[in-house]
Amino acid sequence: MRQLVILACSECKNRNYTTTKNKQKTPDRLEMNKYCRFCKKHTAHKETK
Repeated sequence: MRQLVILACSECKNRNYTTTKNKQKTPDRLEMNKYCRFCKKHTAHKETK
């Protein structure tokens, strides 16, 4: 049920994190605040394809 998704920084567009999510319960794209080591600050990270 759970599928692997990749999170990318919304500012620099680098793909920094991977996580899993249940696609039946959350069909929309995931968005989290995470630390970006390229921007050197906390930014919003969105799910990519």
